[in-house]
Amino acid sequence: MTSSPPPAPPASVLDLAPVVPVVVIDDALDAVPLARALVAGGLPAIEVTLRTPAALDAIRAVAAEVPEAVVGAGTVLTPEHVGDALRAGARFLVSPGWTDALLEAMRGSGVPFLPGVSTASEVVALLERGVREMKFFPAQAAGGTAYLKSLAGPLPQARFCPTGGIGPDCAPDYLALSNVGCVGGSWMLPADAVAARDWRRVEDLARAASALRR
Repeated sequence: MTSSPPPAPPASVLDLAPVVPVVVIDDALDAVPLARALVAGGLPAIEVTLRTPAALDAIRAVAAEVPEAVVGAGTVLTPEHVGDALRAGARFLVSPGWTDALLEAMRGSGVPFLPGVSTASEVVALLERGVREMKFFPAQAAGGTAYLKSLAGPLPQARFCPTGGIGPDCAPDYLALSNVGCVGGSWMLPADAVAARDWRRVEDLARAASALRR
């Protein structure tokens, strides 16, 4: 009996859901029930950040056991991170910033990627390299909706996933912008709910977040 091939990567992370949960996993055993709660709430794209020793095992578990999820790796900082994430089963990559070496590795990965930017010059540099989809980080600290709105005029070809300081109160303002495809955030994963493994609460918060459409 042959195993089924891995699911194809999405064409674009920005169009999967209005919100991409940004997940920090301390215990890989939490990854599958957490992912199932997010998917049940309507948020299939899940960014697991490479900030903890459990992150790669978490990605591996979600990729193997929650086929409805589109699990990706966040806080990708080096070409080595790219390789590690792909081997674990990541279907997209997100970085807080970029260098030429990191961009080359992400471009060669075969999966969608969102390099991080916070200035117009960084956006222009990526457009020059053929990259049109980016993470705007840290969104609130870097100028928020006013800054992104000001970029839409001269740089309409760039699309963003703003992340950093975004919650349910301001997320609709970002999603209303023409150059924003989705936002990233963690508000549907409150620390007390995750610590208590209250996956029903996570699912309810995810459902509310998934309703934040234009």
